[in-house]
Amino acid sequence: MQDYDPNAMSVAKAKLFIQQYLSPLTECETVDLKGSLGRALAEAVVSPAQVPNYDNSAMDGYAFNSLDLVAIGLTKLSLIGTAYAGKAFEQPVQQGQCVRIMTGAMMPSGTDSVMVQEKVSLENGSVCFSAPPNSKMNVRYAGEDLSIGQTVLPQGHLMQAADLGLLASLGIAKVKLYRKLKVAFFSTGDELAGIGQALKIGQVYDSNRYTLYGMLSRLGVDILDLGAIADDPVLLEKTLLAATQQADVVITSGGVSVGEADHMKQLLSKHGQVVFWKIAMKPGRPLAYGKIGHAHYFGLPGNPVAVMVTFYQFVREALLRLMGQAHPLALPTFHVVCTEAIKKQTGRTEFQRGILFTDQDGTWKVKPTGMQGSAILSSMSKANCFIVLDEQVGNLGAGATVAVQVLHGLI
Repeated sequence: MQDYDPNAMSVAKAKLFIQQYLSPLTECETVDLKGSLGRALAEAVVSPAQVPNYDNSAMDGYAFNSLDLVAIGLTKLSLIGTAYAGKAFEQPVQQGQCVRIMTGAMMPSGTDSVMVQEKVSLENGSVCFSAPPNSKMNVRYAGEDLSIGQTVLPQGHLMQAADLGLLASLGIAKVKLYRKLKVAFFSTGDELAGIGQALKIGQVYDSNRYTLYGMLSRLGVDILDLGAIADDPVLLEKTLLAATQQADVVITSGGVSVGEADHMKQLLSKHGQVVFWKIAMKPGRPLAYGKIGHAHYFGLPGNPVAVMVTFYQFVREALLRLMGQAHPLALPTFHVVCTEAIKKQTGRTEFQRGILFTDQDGTWKVKPTGMQGSAILSSMSKANCFIVLDEQVGNLGAGATVAVQVLHGLI
C-alpha cells in the first residue's frame, strides 16, 4: 500500500492489505451431504427438480374447487374421501364434491383450494364452510420454492444447516467442496508451561493454544497443534519450516514485538515475505502477516486477550476467504446504549469486552465486563460482544451510544 506506515496502521487498512493476498483453495473433493456443513461449495448447485414437485395442501382441511362456491354459489359440498400425505387421492373430484386433506398431501384432481378444518362444519356427510372461501387458498404449488435448472446455492457458499435440508429436498446426496484448509499453530516463549506441568517461578500456563484451537474448530479447518516452543532460534526455525510444509496457514502467538528474545521476527524476515505492523488498536498492537513459501502466516501478540481480538478482527475473515467463501460476512455490528462510563484514548481503535443485555422494557444495552487489560482472559469468558470504539472516540460517559460486535456463535 502506498501509504503503508508500520508504526501507525489502522485496523481498516490492515484488513484491506491482507485481503489483497488472499486467494481461495483450488483443490476440490466430493463429500456426502452431511459432511459438507461449514464448508464452501466449489461449484454452484443447480436444481435437478422442482420443489415442491406437486401441488399440495399447506394445511389440514378440505380440498375443493373454488368455482363451486365462488362462481356457482354452492353452500354445501359432499365429502367423498380423504387425501393423506404420501398417499394420493386418485379419484377425480366433481362439481359439488370435496375431499378431506392432510398437510403435505397432493391436491386431488379437480381441486384448487383448501379450507382449514377450523372453519368447516359437517352435516350428514356434507361440508359447510363457516368463512367465505378464496380461490387457491392454502395451496403450495409445484415449483414455487425451486424450479428445474435454478441455481440453488452459488459457488463459494458456506454450507449451513438449512442448506443440508434444502439439498436433501432435491435428492442431492453429494456436493463438490473445496478441500479443508490446513492450519498449523504454535506458541512461543520460555515462560510457557503445558497443562499438567508444575509451574516454575516466572512461568505461566499456555492458554493461547487452547483459545486458538477453539476458534479454529468453529471454522471447520484441519488443525495441527505444534505445541509451545521455547525461545530457541534453532528450534523455532525448525518448527516454523515444518509448519509451512504441512499447512496452508501458520499462526503463532508471541514473538512478533521488539523484545530481545523475540526471535520470530528475524526468522520470518529470513524465510518469508512478512510485514510487521504496529496496529493502531487495543488490545493487539503488534501483528505480522505475510507468506512463507506457499503458506500464509499470521503472527499474533502473546497476551491472551490480544490473541483472540486479533484473530476475530483479522484472521477469521481471511481464513473464510481462503476456505473458498466468496464474500465472508464481518462480525455482526449494531449500536446500543452503554450503561457505564468508558475510559479511552483517541488515536486508536479499541475492542473492549462487553456484555449485551436487555433492560426491563426489552431494550438492548451493553456494559463493559470490568478490567480491560490484554492479559485478563476472564473478560473474554464473560463477554458476549466487543464494544468497538474507533480512533476518533475518547472518554465516554454513561448513556453514550456505542458500536458492538456480537460474539455469540463465534466464541
